[in-house]
Amino acid sequence: MATRKQTSAVKAHRQTIKRTLRNRAHRSRLRTAIKAIRKALNEGRIDEARANLSQTVSIIDKMSAKGIIHDNAAARYKSRIAKRLAEASQPTAG
Repeated sequence: MATRKQTSAVKAHRQTIKRTLRNRAHRSRLRTAIKAIRKALNEGRIDEARANLSQTVSIIDKMSAKGIIHDNAAARYKSRIAKRLAEASQPTAG
């Protein structure tokens, strides 16, 4: 940690701690939303997963806009969720 003589470093350290906590909370919310969709898909509740999809995509877009996750990571999350939902929605052949 910075010493008291370096007031700008002390302030930067305080800001980093605050941002880290805020970003951690946002990422946790995002992961929880993604897990809810995955769980619904694994249990065969496709309608519930489809209902949660728009909310989760909104969360992903907000995190990307705020810079909490990278734009490409956001696209990857959305793509994988949509792909899994599409696969689960397809009737199985055979």
